[in-house]
Amino acid sequence: MAKQKRKEGRVAEKKSKNLKVSAAQTPPAPAAPPGAGMAPAEVGKVGMRLGSASASVSPEEQRVLERKLKKERKKEARRRLREAGIAVASSPASKRSGAALALEYLCSWAQKHEDWRFQKTRQTWLLLHMYDRDQVPDEHFPALLAYLEGLRGRARELTVQKAEALMRELDQAGACALPPGGTQRARQVLQLLS
Repeated sequence: MAKQKRKEGRVAEKKSKNLKVSAAQTPPAPAAPPGAGMAPAEVGKVGMRLGSASASVSPEEQRVLERKLKKERKKEARRRLREAGIAVASSPASKRSGAALALEYLCSWAQKHEDWRFQKTRQTWLLLHMYDRDQVPDEHFPALLAYLEGLRGRARELTVQKAEALMRELDQAGACALPPGGTQRARQVLQLLS
């Protein structure tokens, strides 16, 4: 039993030493990718250092190191641009609104393109906003009515229920209950789906 404990202690010691040695062998992150601004002889040396470090590093540790190197390269490139006086423009990718995406979805359905595919989120958006002229313009409403003809199942039932509820609400509250033009749209939807 005592032998086994000593042996386990040695194994743990070796592992911790190996980790310390491999961490010491890993070179600091180069400012640029190997070869950028270096003489060919220097590139070989950097490659040798990276190669020897990667031999004792697990694949997961290798990925972590590669990510860190990539991050350092980007940081260095931004620093060089800043020093050169070039403004680094951080332009976020412009995302299209849900309205634009839903109307594009509706138009592609109306044109019967082969690349049209059903998208639940677009259909849901259309069903929620179909009574609002600002969201679904008048030129798109006939296509939306044609799309509604093909509704099946629960979506069709809910659309009819919602239109009926809006018409009841309109009868009780007056013309201000729906957005402008919403009353006529609700009537058209009821006539189509009932």
